[in-house]
Amino acid sequence: MKPEPSPAGRALEAAQAALAAEHAAAYGYGVIGARSGSARAAQARESYGVHLARRDALARTVRELGGAPRPAEAAYALPFEVRTAADAERLAAEIEDRVAGAYSDLVRAAEGPLRREAADALNAAAVRAARWRGVGVAFPGLTERADEAQRAQHS
Repeated sequence: MKPEPSPAGRALEAAQAALAAEHAAAYGYGVIGARSGSARAAQARESYGVHLARRDALARTVRELGGAPRPAEAAYALPFEVRTAADAERLAAEIEDRVAGAYSDLVRAAEGPLRREAADALNAAAVRAARWRGVGVAFPGLTERADEAQRAQHS
């Protein structure tokens, strides 16, 4: 049986995973930028810049936690072919969901300022995903509560 990593080891693993997600996001936004319509080009450039900055910050965090930052891959497999501006928007939302998931794991594993930074990054990724989709996605449980409240109003 593999021993359970220490809290510092869990934080390092989660930071490495978030770093990997940021590497993949930067790659994905390169594709998105090439396929985005002019109306979304500025949003794609801004998101790309945010992911580069978070990537660099996470590399520093990994070093501070005693690790060696994992480098980016030469290329990443995209979840689907991106041919149109609509495909690019869908990819951007999916990338942001994946990044949010990685930061969610880091929130659980980290403490103190790193937890706060991860929570901020999680929130920002969720907001970007909603912007790319044009709609928000409820957190688990909130949809059910909204349905209950609506039924109670009509009773």
